[in-house]
Amino acid sequence: MIEILDPTELPRARAAGSLVAHILQTLRGRCEVGTNLLDIDRWARSMIVEAGAQSCYVDYEPSFGRGPFGHYICTSVNDAVLHGLPHDYALADGDLLTLDLAVSSGGVVADSAVSFVVGDSKPPESVALIGATERALQAGIAAAGPGARIGDISHAIGSVLRDAGYSVNTEFGGHGVGSTMHQDPHVPNTGRPGRGYRLRPGLLLALEPWVMADTAELRTDADGWTLRSATGCRTAHSEHTIAITDDGAEVLTVPTRA
Repeated sequence: MIEILDPTELPRARAAGSLVAHILQTLRGRCEVGTNLLDIDRWARSMIVEAGAQSCYVDYEPSFGRGPFGHYICTSVNDAVLHGLPHDYALADGDLLTLDLAVSSGGVVADSAVSFVVGDSKPPESVALIGATERALQAGIAAAGPGARIGDISHAIGSVLRDAGYSVNTEFGGHGVGSTMHQDPHVPNTGRPGRGYRLRPGLLLALEPWVMADTAELRTDADGWTLRSATGCRTAHSEHTIAITDDGAEVLTVPTRA
């Protein structure tokens, strides 16, 4: 299903995006050496409930997962890249952490992810991975607008990732959002320009470039959810929800500066 929002619904989409951005920004500020992933999950739950919003994850039960997710945020560390199930782990200096959050507020979903290094250590490989996903995300946003096609976004993202020296996995990518979290159209992280669904004002898309340092192959962790690099290499993931408008692409999940 591809859902197109009425222009009157855009303020609710902006509000949902602002909430997700605020929660991620707050959580990032709290993450330090010694922070437990289960504490991050509890903090996310508290902020979602306090805002009167609903988690898109806690009851989520897709075909690729093992039962309901049961938590409020994805916490992926180092070689984990997607769907990281929060568990009893205290963050160490130099860990590469990805926080991925989707929330429904006012009947509209927003979805965003941020990767960063915890503590004072800044491993060059981790910095490079994060930078590549952030540049790819910006390229994808720049390629989006009314009349463009999904392939234009995918090509822009994939070109940045490959130019940075990374292989691109197409098993998971971006997607439409609206009243539910995962909708059509699928937005692969590589593709051919001029192909695929033509973008229309009112379409919401979650764009999410992610990479693994030396492989394109995933493996599923024993928890049935967490996806890790097959080689144990480090990974990174960046994501924003955008709205296609008459004027281009509006990013809904940019955090405000303190």
